[in-house]
Parts: sequence; structure tokens; C-alpha cells
Amino acid sequence: MHISSGRWVYGFFLTLLTALLWGILPIKLKQVLQVMDPITVTWFRLIVAGSCLFIYLAFTRRLPSRKVLGPKGGWLVAMAVCGLVGNYVLYLVGLKMLSPGTAQLVVQMGPIFLMVASVFVFKERFSLGQGLGLMVLIIGFGLFFNQRLAELLTSMGTYTAGVLTILLATSIWVFYALGQKQLLTVWNSLQVMMVIYLSCAALLTPWAHPLEALQLSPLQGGLLLACCMNTLVAYGAFAEALAHWEASRVSATLALTPLVTFVAVALAAWLWPDYVRAEEINGLGYFGAFVVVMGSAMVALAPSLMAGLRARRARLV
Repeated sequence: MHISSGRWVYGFFLTLLTALLWGILPIKLKQVLQVMDPITVTWFRLIVAGSCLFIYLAFTRRLPSRKVLGPKGGWLVAMAVCGLVGNYVLYLVGLKMLSPGTAQLVVQMGPIFLMVASVFVFKERFSLGQGLGLMVLIIGFGLFFNQRLAELLTSMGTYTAGVLTILLATSIWVFYALGQKQLLTVWNSLQVMMVIYLSCAALLTPWAHPLEALQLSPLQGGLLLACCMNTLVAYGAFAEALAHWEASRVSATLALTPLVTFVAVALAAWLWPDYVRAEEINGLGYFGAFVVVMGSAMVALAPSLMAGLRARRARLV
């Protein structure tokens, strides 16, 4: 079992960096999607990030070995690749129909779906604290969508289709997460990401249109490059954070990502109103977003908090 290094300040800094990078990512993607299609944007992100990892691993002579995978390794790679491709592409399709803040908040359902899947696949426990956190999260979503709840439940407009597409993207992401979790038993995180990124890019190549990049303005071209590097740096910081800080605390801190997006959108709309539109959300909606974040944090921290409580009870006895 992996034990964190104890350098929690360093791990906390890396986690905040990951939340910042993931939080501003949909704002940049929204601008690039005005010219390029979701598949091509995803292809660029994957090919750049995967190539950088390949160069680094080749230079350090740490390229992954196919022999250590075993007979089921190919299926795990295929499951992870299909899960990540589906997640990336569908997320961008949904993002074209939604605001960055709304899309990022709906993504918070991803860890919840993974938790439920882990109960059935890995026989992990579902604690009372996690159940309470899930209830808080659902209440938060109800408050967040208060202005458009009737539309979500009664019609299939662009807004509803966008929310459902993001939910589908987060559901498919679970297959990637489950496959990656098993692959980490034979490869390290950088090796796993390189194989998955390059495999995903190869899978999307027949449908990608790289020449669309020539239609980008200098600003949009810079944002596309930033999105590609975001994919590389954010996941690298996330993996390194897990080496120095407990996974539950990393996950709880990353629940702040939607709030980072809302703040970033507000700031960008104020500085560059011609490019970024402000979120059309009332006060109750913003409060609901905060409640969603609290619910996500409760779900992430519940197992470690309950374990600590049981340990203290055992010492008292």
C-alpha cells in the first residue's frame, strides 16, 4: 500500500495548482471551440501531452514494457483508452452548450460515479458519512439549477442536452479511472498516461482535422497550446500531489475546482468582456455551487474521518 511522504505543504500546493489549472481549462477550451471541433481539440491535447511524456520517458530510459501487463493488460488499456476518449470528446460537446462554470460543476458527479462503481468492482465500503455527503451534493445541485430546474425536468433543449452530455462524459470517465487504477499496479503514473494519451490520439486520428488550427487567431492558437500543456502539467501535479498527501485530502481540495472556474469566469468577463461572458446565475445558484463543493469534500474525506474516529475509540477502550 502506498504511504504518502508526509510533505503535506508541498502536496497541498500541488493540489491547489491542479485545481487552478483544471478550473481555468474550460474557459480556454470555450474560446478554441469557436473554431475547432471537439474531436480535433481533443486530438491536439492528447498528441502533445503524450509526445512530451514519450520524449521524457525515452530520455530517462523508463518507457513502459508490454511484457509486464499480462494477458488481461490489453483489455485494461482498451477500457481506459475508450473511457478517456469518450470523456474528453463528450465533455467538449457539452461545453459548447453550457457555460464553463456549469460544465465544471456537473463534472463533480464523476468521483461519485467512481465511488459507486468501486463498491461493486473493488468491493469497497460505502460509509454513512459518504451517504450524507452524497445527499448534501444532490441538494446543492437542486439549488444550483433553481432557475432552470423545470427546463431540465420537462424539456430537451440545448441546456438540458448539455447537462446530460456532461453527465454521460463523467459516467464514461469511470471506465478510464477503473482501468488506470489497475494499470498502476504494473506501470507508474507517467507510463500509464503516456500509453493512454498516445493510444487515444491514434484512435481519434481518422476523425481529426489538424488543419483547423490554421484558422485560429493568434490568441486562440496560444489558448490551444495552453490547453495541451494544461493536460500535461495538471495531471502531473495531481499524480505528484498523491505521492506527498493523502488521497482523500487531495480529492477534497480538488472539489474546489468549480469555485475556481466561477471566480475565473467572473474575472475574465470583467477584464475581457468581448471574449468571455459572465455566468447567468442568481445568488441561490452560487450558494448551491458552494453546497455541491461541500458535499464532494464530505464524500472524499468521510472514509479517513471515520477511520480516525474508530482508531480513537479503540484507544479509549
